[in-house]
Amino acid sequence: MRKLAAILCAMVAFSAAAQTAGIVFSSEFEQSSLKTWRQLGECQLTNEQPRTGEGAMRCQAGSNSLFSRESIGEQGVLELWVLPESEFTSYRIQVLVSEKSTLDSAWQPVAVIEQQAGELGYKAHRISVDDPGRKFLRLDIESQQGFVQLDDLQTSRILLATALHKNEQRIISGILDQLRKDKNIEVQAESFRSLGTNYAAQLEVQRQYLEYANALHSGISLVLASSERNKMSNPMSYASFRNIVSDAKRVSSKIQQARLNSMIKPFGDLVTATLNVVSAGTYSAFAEPFKSFLAVSFDRSSYQNAGLSRADRKFAEENGLKIYQDAERFLSELERELQLVTALDNDLASIQRNIDNFRRDLDRHLRDTLLHASVVASKENISKVLSKDEAIRQKLGAAVAGNISLKAGSYLSDGSNTELIRFVLKTSELLDGMQRYKDNFNQITSAMLTYYERFERSVAAEQNPFTEKTDKEVWETHARKARDYLKQSKDSFSRAYL
Repeated sequence: MRKLAAILCAMVAFSAAAQTAGIVFSSEFEQSSLKTWRQLGECQLTNEQPRTGEGAMRCQAGSNSLFSRESIGEQGVLELWVLPESEFTSYRIQVLVSEKSTLDSAWQPVAVIEQQAGELGYKAHRISVDDPGRKFLRLDIESQQGFVQLDDLQTSRILLATALHKNEQRIISGILDQLRKDKNIEVQAESFRSLGTNYAAQLEVQRQYLEYANALHSGISLVLASSERNKMSNPMSYASFRNIVSDAKRVSSKIQQARLNSMIKPFGDLVTATLNVVSAGTYSAFAEPFKSFLAVSFDRSSYQNAGLSRADRKFAEENGLKIYQDAERFLSELERELQLVTALDNDLASIQRNIDNFRRDLDRHLRDTLLHASVVASKENISKVLSKDEAIRQKLGAAVAGNISLKAGSYLSDGSNTELIRFVLKTSELLDGMQRYKDNFNQITSAMLTYYERFERSVAAEQNPFTEKTDKEVWETHARKARDYLKQSKDSFSRAYL
Protein backbone atom coordinates (compact mmCIF):
# COMPACT_ATOMS: atom_id res chain seq x y z
CA MET A 1 0.00 0.00 0.00
CA ARG A 2 2.76 2.45 0.94
CA LYS A 3 4.71 1.54 -2.20
CA LEU A 4 1.66 2.09 -4.39
CA ALA A 5 0.88 5.43 -2.74
CA ALA A 6 4.47 6.55 -3.20
CA ILE A 7 4.46 5.66 -6.89
CA LEU A 8 1.13 7.41 -7.53
CA CYS A 9 2.20 10.54 -5.64
CA ALA A 10 5.49 10.60 -7.50
CA MET A 11 3.68 10.25 -10.81
CA VAL A 12 1.37 13.19 -10.10
CA ALA A 13 4.28 15.33 -8.91
CA PHE A 14 6.37 14.39 -11.93
CA SER A 15 3.50 15.17 -14.32
CA ALA A 16 3.09 18.63 -12.81
CA ALA A 17 6.82 19.28 -12.97
CA ALA A 18 7.07 18.05 -16.55
CA GLN A 19 4.55 20.63 -17.66
CA THR A 20 6.68 23.49 -16.39
CA ALA A 21 10.27 22.32 -16.60
CA GLY A 22 10.32 19.28 -18.90
CA ILE A 23 12.26 20.61 -21.91
CA VAL A 24 15.69 18.98 -22.22
CA PHE A 25 16.61 20.20 -25.73
CA SER A 26 15.31 22.85 -28.12
CA SER A 27 16.34 24.35 -31.44
CA GLU A 28 14.58 27.27 -33.14
CA PHE A 29 16.95 27.04 -36.14
CA GLU A 30 18.22 30.58 -35.84
CA GLN A 31 21.78 31.44 -36.91
CA SER A 32 23.10 30.07 -33.61
CA SER A 33 21.78 26.64 -34.62
CA LEU A 34 24.96 26.08 -36.61
CA LYS A 35 26.55 25.28 -33.26
CA THR A 36 23.75 22.81 -32.46
CA TRP A 37 23.60 20.67 -35.61
CA ARG A 38 25.86 18.97 -38.11
CA GLN A 39 24.25 18.21 -41.44
CA LEU A 40 24.71 15.78 -44.29
CA GLY A 41 23.08 16.67 -47.59
CA GLU A 42 21.47 19.91 -48.70
CA CYS A 43 20.05 21.52 -45.58
CA GLN A 44 20.69 25.16 -44.78
CA LEU A 45 19.34 27.90 -42.55
CA THR A 46 16.94 30.31 -44.21
CA ASN A 47 15.08 33.45 -43.16
CA GLU A 48 12.21 32.75 -45.57
CA GLN A 49 8.93 31.56 -44.03
CA PRO A 50 10.09 30.84 -40.48
CA ARG A 51 7.34 29.69 -38.16
CA THR A 52 8.69 31.84 -35.33
CA GLY A 53 11.77 33.99 -34.97
CA GLU A 54 13.92 34.82 -37.97
CA GLY A 55 15.11 31.44 -39.22
CA ALA A 56 14.23 27.86 -40.16
CA MET A 57 16.14 24.86 -41.55
CA ARG A 58 15.36 24.19 -45.23
CA CYS A 59 16.19 20.75 -46.63
CA GLN A 60 16.02 20.28 -50.38
CA ALA A 61 14.17 17.41 -52.05
CA GLY A 62 15.92 14.08 -51.64
CA SER A 63 17.71 12.59 -48.62
CA ASN A 64 19.29 14.74 -45.90
CA SER A 65 20.41 14.21 -42.30
CA LEU A 66 20.83 16.40 -39.21
CA PHE A 67 22.96 15.32 -36.22
CA SER A 68 22.94 16.97 -32.81
CA ARG A 69 26.45 18.10 -31.86
CA GLU A 70 25.83 17.36 -28.17
CA SER A 71 24.26 14.30 -26.56
CA ILE A 72 20.84 14.77 -25.00
CA GLY A 73 19.69 13.10 -21.79
CA GLU A 74 16.26 11.63 -21.00
CA GLN A 75 14.59 12.20 -24.36
CA GLY A 76 10.83 11.73 -24.05
CA VAL A 77 8.41 13.40 -26.48
CA LEU A 78 9.91 15.16 -29.51
CA GLU A 79 7.94 18.06 -30.99
CA LEU A 80 8.79 19.38 -34.46
CA TRP A 81 7.12 21.76 -36.92
CA VAL A 82 7.45 20.99 -40.65
CA LEU A 83 6.53 23.12 -43.68
CA PRO A 84 6.25 21.49 -47.14
CA GLU A 85 7.09 23.60 -50.19
CA SER A 86 3.74 22.94 -51.88
CA GLU A 87 0.64 20.76 -51.77
CA PHE A 88 2.54 18.27 -53.96
CA THR A 89 5.35 17.79 -51.42
CA SER A 90 5.44 14.66 -49.25
CA TYR A 91 8.02 13.87 -46.59
CA ARG A 92 9.33 11.20 -44.25
CA ILE A 93 11.49 11.97 -41.21
CA GLN A 94 13.11 9.12 -39.29
CA VAL A 95 14.28 9.83 -35.73
CA LEU A 96 17.32 7.90 -34.49
CA VAL A 97 19.52 7.97 -31.38
CA SER A 98 23.05 6.73 -30.71
CA GLU A 99 25.75 6.94 -28.08
CA LYS A 100 28.14 8.33 -30.72
CA SER A 101 27.56 11.04 -33.29
CA THR A 102 29.28 9.55 -36.32
CA LEU A 103 27.68 8.30 -39.50
CA ASP A 104 28.82 4.72 -38.93
CA SER A 105 27.62 4.59 -35.28
CA ALA A 106 24.97 2.09 -34.20
CA TRP A 107 22.02 4.42 -34.77
CA GLN A 108 18.82 3.05 -33.31
CA PRO A 109 15.55 4.06 -35.06
CA VAL A 110 12.98 5.18 -32.49
CA ALA A 111 10.20 6.88 -34.47
CA VAL A 112 9.06 7.92 -37.94
CA ILE A 113 7.13 10.99 -39.10
CA GLU A 114 5.33 10.56 -42.41
CA GLN A 115 3.19 13.07 -44.28
CA GLN A 116 1.53 12.58 -47.65
CA ALA A 117 1.19 15.38 -50.18
CA GLY A 118 -1.85 17.63 -49.95
CA GLU A 119 -1.35 19.91 -46.94
CA LEU A 120 0.08 23.42 -46.83
CA GLY A 121 1.45 25.44 -43.94
CA TYR A 122 3.42 24.39 -40.88
CA LYS A 123 2.24 21.20 -39.23
CA ALA A 124 3.14 20.02 -35.73
CA HIS A 125 4.40 16.49 -35.12
CA ARG A 126 4.80 14.98 -31.64
CA ILE A 127 6.36 11.53 -31.26
CA SER A 128 7.76 9.42 -28.43
CA VAL A 129 11.51 8.88 -28.36
CA ASP A 130 11.51 7.46 -24.81
CA ASP A 131 15.20 6.89 -24.28
CA PRO A 132 16.34 7.34 -20.65
CA GLY A 133 20.04 7.41 -21.55
CA ARG A 134 22.20 10.24 -22.82
CA LYS A 135 22.21 9.91 -26.61
CA PHE A 136 22.86 11.93 -29.74
CA LEU A 137 19.82 12.77 -31.88
CA ARG A 138 19.68 12.26 -35.63
CA LEU A 139 16.98 13.19 -38.15
CA ASP A 140 16.95 11.51 -41.57
CA ILE A 141 14.80 13.72 -43.80
CA GLU A 142 13.40 12.56 -47.12
CA SER A 143 11.10 14.71 -49.25
CA GLN A 144 9.66 14.42 -52.73
CA GLN A 145 8.35 17.10 -55.08
CA GLY A 146 9.87 19.98 -53.15
CA PHE A 147 11.82 21.05 -50.09
CA VAL A 148 10.70 20.89 -46.46
CA GLN A 149 11.45 23.36 -43.69
CA LEU A 150 11.96 22.46 -40.02
CA ASP A 151 11.41 24.85 -37.16
CA ASP A 152 10.90 24.93 -33.38
CA LEU A 153 12.17 21.48 -32.45
CA GLN A 154 12.17 20.47 -28.80
CA THR A 155 12.34 17.29 -26.74
CA SER A 156 10.77 16.96 -23.31
CA ARG A 157 11.95 14.86 -20.41
CA ILE A 158 10.96 11.18 -20.36
CA LEU A 159 7.74 10.74 -18.37
CA LEU A 160 7.39 8.57 -15.29
CA ALA A 161 4.77 6.47 -17.10
CA THR A 162 7.48 5.38 -19.53
CA ALA A 163 9.91 4.67 -16.72
CA LEU A 164 7.24 2.51 -15.09
CA HIS A 165 6.75 0.64 -18.35
CA LYS A 166 10.46 -0.11 -18.63
CA ASN A 167 10.45 -1.28 -15.01
CA GLU A 168 7.50 -3.56 -15.78
CA GLN A 169 9.43 -5.14 -18.62
CA ARG A 170 12.33 -5.91 -16.26
CA ILE A 171 9.97 -7.33 -13.62
CA ILE A 172 8.19 -9.61 -16.10
CA SER A 173 11.45 -10.75 -17.64
CA GLY A 174 12.77 -11.49 -14.14
CA ILE A 175 9.67 -13.51 -13.22
CA LEU A 176 9.95 -15.70 -16.31
CA ASP A 177 13.70 -16.17 -15.87
CA GLN A 178 13.28 -17.06 -12.21
CA LEU A 179 10.48 -19.50 -13.04
CA ARG A 180 12.88 -21.48 -15.21
CA LYS A 181 15.43 -21.60 -12.38
CA ASP A 182 13.41 -21.86 -9.18
CA LYS A 183 9.72 -22.33 -8.38
CA ASN A 184 10.12 -21.17 -4.78
CA ILE A 185 7.11 -19.06 -3.82
CA GLU A 186 9.09 -16.89 -1.41
CA VAL A 187 11.65 -16.06 -4.09
CA GLN A 188 8.95 -14.95 -6.53
CA ALA A 189 6.72 -13.18 -3.97
CA GLU A 190 8.56 -9.85 -4.15
CA SER A 191 8.45 -9.89 -7.96
CA PHE A 192 4.70 -10.57 -7.88
CA ARG A 193 4.18 -7.68 -5.45
CA SER A 194 6.21 -5.36 -7.71
CA LEU A 195 4.22 -6.52 -10.74
CA GLY A 196 0.93 -5.80 -8.94
CA THR A 197 2.13 -2.36 -7.80
CA ASN A 198 3.24 -1.35 -11.29
CA TYR A 199 0.04 -2.74 -12.80
CA ALA A 200 -2.08 -0.67 -10.41
CA ALA A 201 0.00 2.44 -11.12
CA GLN A 202 -1.06 2.23 -14.77
CA LEU A 203 -4.61 2.99 -13.63
CA GLU A 204 -3.40 6.48 -12.75
CA VAL A 205 -1.91 6.90 -16.21
CA GLN A 206 -5.19 5.80 -17.81
CA ARG A 207 -7.14 8.17 -15.57
CA GLN A 208 -4.98 11.09 -16.63
CA TYR A 209 -5.37 10.33 -20.33
CA LEU A 210 -9.15 9.91 -19.96
CA GLU A 211 -9.36 13.24 -18.16
CA TYR A 212 -7.31 14.84 -20.91
CA ALA A 213 -9.59 13.39 -23.59
CA ASN A 214 -12.77 14.42 -21.79
CA ALA A 215 -11.58 18.00 -21.28
CA LEU A 216 -9.60 18.52 -24.48
CA HIS A 217 -12.38 20.02 -26.59
CA SER A 218 -14.63 21.49 -23.92
CA GLY A 219 -12.70 24.71 -23.26
CA ILE A 220 -14.99 27.71 -23.38
CA SER A 221 -12.21 29.90 -24.83
CA LEU A 222 -11.92 27.75 -27.96
CA VAL A 223 -15.71 27.75 -28.38
CA LEU A 224 -15.77 31.55 -28.19
CA ALA A 225 -12.83 31.86 -30.59
CA SER A 226 -14.57 29.56 -33.10
CA SER A 227 -17.79 31.56 -32.72
CA GLU A 228 -16.03 34.82 -33.55
CA ARG A 229 -14.24 33.13 -36.45
CA ASN A 230 -17.53 31.94 -37.94
CA LYS A 231 -19.08 35.41 -37.64
CA MET A 232 -16.26 36.67 -39.86
CA SER A 233 -17.53 34.52 -42.75
CA ASN A 234 -21.19 35.51 -42.36
CA PRO A 235 -22.25 38.14 -44.94
CA MET A 236 -24.80 39.57 -42.50
CA SER A 237 -21.89 40.85 -40.37
CA TYR A 238 -20.95 43.40 -43.02
CA ALA A 239 -22.60 46.71 -43.91
CA SER A 240 -21.70 46.30 -47.59
CA PHE A 241 -23.85 43.20 -47.89
CA ARG A 242 -26.71 44.61 -45.84
CA ASN A 243 -26.73 47.72 -48.06
CA ILE A 244 -26.80 45.55 -51.18
CA VAL A 245 -29.77 43.61 -49.78
CA SER A 246 -31.53 46.88 -48.86
CA ASP A 247 -30.95 48.33 -52.35
CA ALA A 248 -32.21 45.12 -53.99
CA LYS A 249 -35.39 45.22 -51.91
CA ARG A 250 -35.92 48.86 -52.89
CA VAL A 251 -36.24 47.95 -56.57
CA SER A 252 -38.05 44.62 -56.13
CA SER A 253 -41.68 43.66 -56.14
CA LYS A 254 -43.31 42.13 -53.07
CA ILE A 255 -42.88 38.59 -54.36
CA GLN A 256 -39.22 39.27 -55.25
CA GLN A 257 -38.63 40.64 -51.73
CA ALA A 258 -40.14 37.49 -50.24
CA ARG A 259 -37.80 35.39 -52.36
CA LEU A 260 -34.81 37.49 -51.27
CA ASN A 261 -35.74 37.07 -47.60
CA SER A 262 -35.88 33.33 -48.12
CA MET A 263 -32.41 33.35 -49.74
CA ILE A 264 -30.70 35.20 -46.90
CA LYS A 265 -32.58 33.47 -44.06
CA PRO A 266 -29.86 30.80 -43.50
CA PHE A 267 -27.42 33.58 -42.56
CA GLY A 268 -29.49 34.93 -39.67
CA ASP A 269 -32.17 37.50 -38.95
CA LEU A 270 -31.30 40.95 -40.28
CA VAL A 271 -33.40 42.72 -37.63
CA THR A 272 -32.08 40.88 -34.57
CA ALA A 273 -28.61 40.53 -36.13
CA THR A 274 -28.29 36.90 -35.04
CA LEU A 275 -25.46 35.28 -36.99
CA ASN A 276 -25.62 31.63 -37.92
CA VAL A 277 -22.65 29.46 -38.84
CA VAL A 278 -22.07 29.62 -42.58
CA SER A 279 -21.04 26.39 -44.25
CA ALA A 280 -19.48 25.99 -47.67
CA GLY A 281 -22.66 24.25 -48.79
CA THR A 282 -24.85 27.15 -47.64
CA TYR A 283 -22.67 29.67 -49.44
CA SER A 284 -22.37 27.75 -52.72
CA ALA A 285 -26.14 27.32 -52.79
CA PHE A 286 -26.55 31.07 -52.27
CA ALA A 287 -23.85 33.03 -54.14
CA GLU A 288 -24.70 32.42 -57.82
CA PRO A 289 -28.49 32.50 -57.37
CA PHE A 290 -28.09 35.77 -55.42
CA LYS A 291 -26.05 37.37 -58.21
CA SER A 292 -28.64 36.17 -60.73
CA PHE A 293 -31.37 37.67 -58.55
CA LEU A 294 -29.58 41.04 -58.52
CA ALA A 295 -29.06 40.98 -62.28
CA VAL A 296 -32.77 40.35 -62.82
CA SER A 297 -33.88 42.90 -60.20
CA PHE A 298 -31.85 45.71 -61.81
CA ASP A 299 -32.82 44.76 -65.34
CA ARG A 300 -34.89 47.56 -66.89
CA SER A 301 -37.78 45.30 -67.85
CA SER A 302 -38.02 44.09 -64.25
CA TYR A 303 -37.97 47.34 -62.26
CA GLN A 304 -40.17 49.17 -64.81
CA ASN A 305 -42.93 46.62 -64.12
CA ALA A 306 -42.45 46.32 -60.34
CA GLY A 307 -44.86 49.17 -59.46
CA LEU A 308 -42.03 51.38 -58.17
CA SER A 309 -42.03 55.13 -57.67
CA ARG A 310 -40.31 57.34 -60.19
CA ALA A 311 -37.44 57.98 -57.74
CA ASP A 312 -36.89 54.23 -57.19
CA ARG A 313 -36.90 53.54 -60.94
CA LYS A 314 -34.33 56.29 -61.44
CA PHE A 315 -32.24 54.84 -58.56
CA ALA A 316 -32.29 51.40 -60.22
CA GLU A 317 -31.28 52.83 -63.59
CA GLU A 318 -28.37 54.90 -62.22
CA ASN A 319 -27.01 52.45 -59.64
CA GLY A 320 -27.84 48.93 -60.83
CA LEU A 321 -24.50 48.12 -62.49
CA LYS A 322 -22.43 49.47 -59.56
CA ILE A 323 -24.50 47.56 -57.00
CA TYR A 324 -24.05 44.33 -58.96
CA GLN A 325 -20.29 44.92 -59.25
CA ASP A 326 -20.06 45.70 -55.52
CA ALA A 327 -21.93 42.49 -54.73
CA GLU A 328 -19.67 40.43 -56.99
CA ARG A 329 -16.55 41.92 -55.36
CA PHE A 330 -17.87 41.45 -51.83
CA LEU A 331 -18.93 37.85 -52.40
CA SER A 332 -15.54 37.06 -53.94
CA GLU A 333 -13.80 38.49 -50.86
CA LEU A 334 -16.15 36.58 -48.56
CA GLU A 335 -15.54 33.34 -50.43
CA ARG A 336 -11.81 33.51 -49.67
CA GLU A 337 -12.68 34.03 -46.02
CA LEU A 338 -15.14 31.16 -46.01
CA GLN A 339 -12.57 28.78 -47.48
CA LEU A 340 -10.32 29.40 -44.45
CA VAL A 341 -13.18 28.97 -41.99
CA THR A 342 -14.39 25.78 -43.67
CA ALA A 343 -10.89 24.28 -43.55
CA LEU A 344 -10.61 25.11 -39.83
CA ASP A 345 -14.05 23.63 -39.12
CA ASN A 346 -13.09 20.43 -40.95
CA ASP A 347 -9.83 20.19 -38.98
CA LEU A 348 -11.63 20.65 -35.68
CA ALA A 349 -14.31 18.10 -36.58
CA SER A 350 -11.59 15.58 -37.45
CA ILE A 351 -9.83 16.24 -34.13
CA GLN A 352 -13.10 15.77 -32.26
CA ARG A 353 -13.74 12.42 -33.96
CA ASN A 354 -10.24 11.28 -33.03
CA ILE A 355 -10.76 12.37 -29.43
CA ASP A 356 -14.07 10.50 -29.25
CA ASN A 357 -12.48 7.34 -30.66
CA PHE A 358 -9.53 7.69 -28.28
CA ARG A 359 -11.85 8.05 -25.28
CA ARG A 360 -13.97 5.03 -26.23
CA ASP A 361 -10.93 2.81 -26.89
CA LEU A 362 -9.22 3.85 -23.66
CA ASP A 363 -12.42 3.28 -21.68
CA ARG A 364 -12.52 -0.30 -23.01
CA HIS A 365 -8.85 -0.74 -22.13
CA LEU A 366 -9.53 0.49 -18.59
CA ARG A 367 -12.34 -2.04 -18.20
CA ASP A 368 -10.08 -4.84 -19.46
CA THR A 369 -7.39 -3.71 -17.01
CA LEU A 370 -9.82 -4.00 -14.08
CA LEU A 371 -11.26 -7.33 -15.20
CA HIS A 372 -7.80 -8.88 -15.52
CA ALA A 373 -7.21 -7.89 -11.88
CA SER A 374 -10.48 -9.60 -10.84
CA VAL A 375 -12.20 -6.24 -10.25
CA VAL A 376 -15.68 -5.87 -11.73
CA ALA A 377 -15.69 -3.15 -14.39
CA SER A 378 -18.87 -1.66 -12.95
CA LYS A 379 -19.91 1.97 -13.18
CA GLU A 380 -19.04 2.32 -9.50
CA ASN A 381 -15.49 1.02 -9.92
CA ILE A 382 -14.90 3.11 -13.04
CA SER A 383 -16.00 6.14 -11.00
CA LYS A 384 -13.48 5.20 -8.31
CA VAL A 385 -10.67 5.10 -10.88
CA LEU A 386 -11.67 8.56 -12.14
CA SER A 387 -12.45 9.98 -8.70
CA LYS A 388 -11.03 13.37 -7.70
CA ASP A 389 -10.49 11.91 -4.22
CA GLU A 390 -6.96 10.49 -4.14
CA ALA A 391 -7.77 8.25 -1.15
CA ILE A 392 -10.55 6.51 -3.11
CA ARG A 393 -8.22 5.95 -6.07
CA GLN A 394 -5.47 4.58 -3.84
CA LYS A 395 -7.85 2.17 -2.13
CA LEU A 396 -8.96 0.71 -5.45
CA GLY A 397 -5.36 0.66 -6.68
CA ALA A 398 -4.30 -1.30 -3.60
CA ALA A 399 -7.05 -3.86 -4.31
CA VAL A 400 -5.90 -4.18 -7.94
CA ALA A 401 -2.24 -4.56 -6.91
CA GLY A 402 -3.13 -7.18 -4.30
CA ASN A 403 -5.27 -9.18 -6.72
CA ILE A 404 -2.54 -9.31 -9.38
CA SER A 405 0.05 -10.44 -6.83
CA LEU A 406 -2.32 -12.96 -5.24
CA LYS A 407 -3.42 -14.44 -8.55
CA ALA A 408 0.15 -14.92 -9.77
CA GLY A 409 1.14 -16.48 -6.44
CA SER A 410 -1.81 -18.88 -6.51
CA TYR A 411 -0.82 -20.17 -9.96
CA LEU A 412 2.72 -20.76 -8.72
CA SER A 413 1.66 -22.53 -5.51
CA ASP A 414 -0.72 -24.78 -7.48
CA GLY A 415 2.10 -25.75 -9.83
CA SER A 416 0.21 -24.27 -12.81
CA ASN A 417 3.25 -22.98 -14.63
CA THR A 418 1.46 -22.75 -17.96
CA GLU A 419 -1.36 -20.68 -16.45
CA LEU A 420 1.14 -18.49 -14.62
CA ILE A 421 3.03 -17.76 -17.82
CA ARG A 422 -0.23 -16.98 -19.63
CA PHE A 423 -1.28 -14.68 -16.79
CA VAL A 424 2.05 -12.84 -16.71
CA LEU A 425 2.08 -12.44 -20.51
CA LYS A 426 -1.51 -11.14 -20.49
CA THR A 427 -0.54 -8.70 -17.74
CA SER A 428 2.39 -7.58 -19.87
CA GLU A 429 0.12 -7.21 -22.92
CA LEU A 430 -2.26 -4.91 -21.06
CA LEU A 431 0.63 -2.82 -19.72
CA ASP A 432 2.24 -2.60 -23.17
CA GLY A 433 -1.11 -1.48 -24.61
CA MET A 434 -0.74 1.93 -22.98
CA GLN A 435 2.06 2.81 -25.40
CA ARG A 436 -0.46 2.84 -28.24
CA TYR A 437 -2.64 5.31 -26.35
CA LYS A 438 0.36 7.49 -25.63
CA ASP A 439 1.22 7.57 -29.35
CA ASN A 440 -2.40 8.32 -30.25
CA PHE A 441 -2.51 11.15 -27.74
CA ASN A 442 0.67 12.59 -29.26
CA GLN A 443 -1.11 12.62 -32.62
CA ILE A 444 -4.14 14.39 -31.12
CA THR A 445 -2.02 17.05 -29.43
CA SER A 446 -0.06 17.50 -32.69
CA ALA A 447 -3.31 18.10 -34.53
CA MET A 448 -4.45 20.60 -31.87
CA LEU A 449 -1.16 22.52 -32.08
CA THR A 450 -1.44 22.62 -35.87
CA TYR A 451 -5.05 23.80 -35.57
CA TYR A 452 -4.03 26.62 -33.24
CA GLU A 453 -1.26 27.60 -35.66
CA ARG A 454 -3.59 27.74 -38.68
CA PHE A 455 -6.33 29.51 -36.74
CA GLU A 456 -3.85 32.13 -35.52
CA ARG A 457 -2.54 32.77 -39.02
CA SER A 458 -6.07 33.00 -40.44
CA VAL A 459 -6.96 35.91 -38.14
CA ALA A 460 -3.69 37.81 -38.58
CA ALA A 461 -4.26 41.41 -39.65
CA GLU A 462 -2.65 40.86 -43.05
CA GLN A 463 -5.26 38.17 -43.84
CA ASN A 464 -8.11 40.72 -43.91
CA PRO A 465 -9.72 40.02 -47.31
CA PHE A 466 -11.94 43.10 -47.66
CA THR A 467 -11.36 46.36 -49.52
CA GLU A 468 -14.16 48.52 -48.08
CA LYS A 469 -13.05 50.33 -44.93
CA THR A 470 -16.21 49.50 -42.94
CA ASP A 471 -15.94 45.82 -43.86
CA LYS A 472 -12.25 45.74 -42.93
CA GLU A 473 -13.06 47.27 -39.54
CA VAL A 474 -15.82 44.72 -38.83
CA TRP A 475 -13.50 41.85 -39.77
CA GLU A 476 -10.74 43.22 -37.55
CA THR A 477 -13.14 43.68 -34.60
CA HIS A 478 -14.13 40.01 -34.70
CA ALA A 479 -10.51 38.98 -35.40
CA ARG A 480 -9.28 40.85 -32.33
CA LYS A 481 -11.75 39.00 -30.11
CA ALA A 482 -10.89 35.69 -31.77
CA ARG A 483 -7.16 36.27 -31.16
CA ASP A 484 -7.77 36.97 -27.46
CA TYR A 485 -9.93 33.87 -27.00
CA LEU A 486 -7.49 31.76 -29.00
CA LYS A 487 -4.55 32.87 -26.85
CA GLN A 488 -6.47 31.94 -23.68
CA SER A 489 -7.34 28.53 -25.14
CA LYS A 490 -3.80 27.90 -26.43
CA ASP A 491 -2.22 28.84 -23.09
CA SER A 492 -4.67 26.59 -21.23
CA PHE A 493 -3.96 23.73 -23.64
CA SER A 494 -0.19 24.05 -23.20
CA ARG A 495 -0.46 24.05 -19.40
CA ALA A 496 -2.86 21.13 -19.23
CA TYR A 497 -1.76 18.73 -21.97
CA LEU A 498 1.87 19.41 -22.82
